[in-house]
Amino acid sequence: MAYFVVLRRIGPEFDPSRPLEEQSGWDAHADFMEALVDDGFVVLGGPLDDGDRVVLAVEADSEDAVRATLARDPWSETHLLVDTVEGWTIRLDARRARRA
Repeated sequence: MAYFVVLRRIGPEFDPSRPLEEQSGWDAHADFMEALVDDGFVVLGGPLDDGDRVVLAVEADSEDAVRATLARDPWSETHLLVDTVEGWTIRLDARRARRA
């Protein structure tokens, strides 16, 4: 397993005049993302302050696995588009220090 940083941006069906939780299909998207957290795929995630982009830190076998997993999101290609998926080498991790 490896870590990846994913940058997603709003897609054509995202309505910027409405809050996140009032977007069409919100419940299905939120349930999908929560399941990814429960499965350990999403380590951290959330929108950036610009309101147009979302960052995810994920743990997966490959970039292809990341893209395939996110393609199953009910918001894939409608409300959220994948901009980049980059491998991430973690050299600093406070979680390790707390466990020692």
